[in-house]
Amino acid sequence: EAQLVESGGNLVQAGRSLILSCAASGFAFDGYAIAWFRQAPEKEREGVSYINIKDGSTWFADSVFGRATIASDTARGTVYLSMNNLKPEDAAVYYCYANSKRTKTGREYSIDYWGQGTQVTVSS
Repeated sequence: EAQLVESGGNLVQAGRSLILSCAASGFAFDGYAIAWFRQAPEKEREGVSYINIKDGSTWFADSVFGRATIASDTARGTVYLSMNNLKPEDAAVYYCYANSKRTKTGREYSIDYWGQGTQVTVSS
């Protein structure tokens, strides 16, 4: 069974750092792009960052650009999101998402998985 398990969420003071982990199992990790999303109370879920496991390309939302890094460990099937200088507005449930685009009989389709989320709370 394919699974994504997030960990590392915690209560941290503003200005501190945090590393979130997303452990993948049950599917071929290196064929996917892994993204982090977050959702604060009464707000829409928003993309934070992603990494393409195969080619290493990355993307960061403007809100975390310069404060976040993302890295993958293919041997462990894990993606890490590191954020520093945390702000109260970074508080949210952080979700891991895996996506792979495939083609079959000329049609493109996607396979995707979501994790259950990990809570990040930032105190000012």
